[in-house]
Amino acid sequence: MDALRLERKGAGDLGDIRQRLLDVYAEIYADRLDEEFHSLARFDERLGWNAEVPGFTAVVGHIANTPVGYAYGCTLQADTRWWNGLRTPAPSDATTETGARTFALSELMVTEAHRGTGVAHRIHDELLRDRPEERVTLLVERDHPSVRALYESWGYEWFGEALPFPDAPLYDSLMLPLAS
Repeated sequence: MDALRLERKGAGDLGDIRQRLLDVYAEIYADRLDEEFHSLARFDERLGWNAEVPGFTAVVGHIANTPVGYAYGCTLQADTRWWNGLRTPAPSDATTETGARTFALSELMVTEAHRGTGVAHRIHDELLRDRPEERVTLLVERDHPSVRALYESWGYEWFGEALPFPDAPLYDSLMLPLAS
């Protein structure tokens, strides 16, 4: 297998990578694209929202110049709606954002042929490398316990149950402290 090349991009670079992200998403969600929440248009909309938030960063992994996965996220702002769908009681200070406290990892995807090879972990670690926030949070579909177990093996801990949009599936919210 060729070496994995990681490409880090910011919000200003979204035009350069958007189609690659959409193509990987379409491959991974091919059997669910007819669901409104998982449609390509809704994914593209969520991607655009993320890129408008300060701290947006994306990492795209390539093997032999073919995109095989990516991750992206942004820094939660003081007025974020990220925690609005949290269905598990949490102390208010746990969900208070300052615009510098929490990095939200919105997507981490790797094509099927490259799962179980360490590509996802390398993309993840590159995305979080040198982040100034004190913690990172992400959502994983409740129906994917093996994905949750993978994140837990990387040190994430369960934070609560979340329904981020009315038509979204139920998610588990996970949290990981970042080294300062």
